[in-house]
Amino acid sequence: MARPSHAMEAGSHETAQTMKFLQEALADLGGALGKRRIWFALASEDISDQHRRTSLGPFWLLINYLIFVGTFVFIMGRSEGIPNYTAYVALGLLVWFYIMETMNSGVGLFVREESFIKGTTLPLSIYVFRMTAQALMRAGYAALGCVVLLAISGVDLSWYWLWSAAAIALIVFVTPAAIIIFAFLGAYFPDSQFIVQNLTRIGMFLTPVFWAHTSVGDLSVRGIFYYWNPFTYFLEIVRVPILSGDAPLRSFALCIATSLAAWMLALVLLGRLRRQVVFVL
Repeated sequence: MARPSHAMEAGSHETAQTMKFLQEALADLGGALGKRRIWFALASEDISDQHRRTSLGPFWLLINYLIFVGTFVFIMGRSEGIPNYTAYVALGLLVWFYIMETMNSGVGLFVREESFIKGTTLPLSIYVFRMTAQALMRAGYAALGCVVLLAISGVDLSWYWLWSAAAIALIVFVTPAAIIIFAFLGAYFPDSQFIVQNLTRIGMFLTPVFWAHTSVGDLSVRGIFYYWNPFTYFLEIVRVPILSGDAPLRSFALCIATSLAAWMLALVLLGRLRRQVVFVL
């Protein structure tokens, strides 16, 4: 009977190691979900602490969002090819601010939580869910302002809004994965915090948050930034059903594929680096 080659043995060993890492990552996530009262309470306290001495408290999050939307609409006015520019910008900024905050806060997460990570045996994912809850609470105030702006700008309520609700659920689903990826990136490469912050600032102008591209197949500079920008599709799956009464199935498929790939990468990183991250902080 022929003995298995060294390559086959190495491949089996690598597969077994990968499965072990995935199991450890899932156990860490499960442990954190079991402690949801802790990270939800910590996230609520974080939001309260950040606005403790202010008169309006967390409602400043709503005011800041309305100021940004108002400024863009006032400066940009009406954009060619966008019938309801106020609603277009309101939805675009709602999604983009959430994505930008997730990336910027995520890349410094493990560094900020260094003392807790080194001083406790809590699952590493508990900090990820704490930040996810924070981001959702902040986005909730902006979403309230967005609904008001949609009503004022004359957008009718329709069944297609359910597609946008499904899109928001998909974005929430991928949020912990994105935070895990950026948190490990920031822990192992400290310079990445500044790189990510600068890229997100530039990214707002390279992503169709407040501009549109209607020429299908156009490979001009704007067309390249539109079609080859993954954030475009996360904006479309929320914005198109409400504004156009259509279900962007292709964009949904791309976003689902991107989300699953992000979760696979996050699980591998969490499984492989969960125990080592304490030594690089």
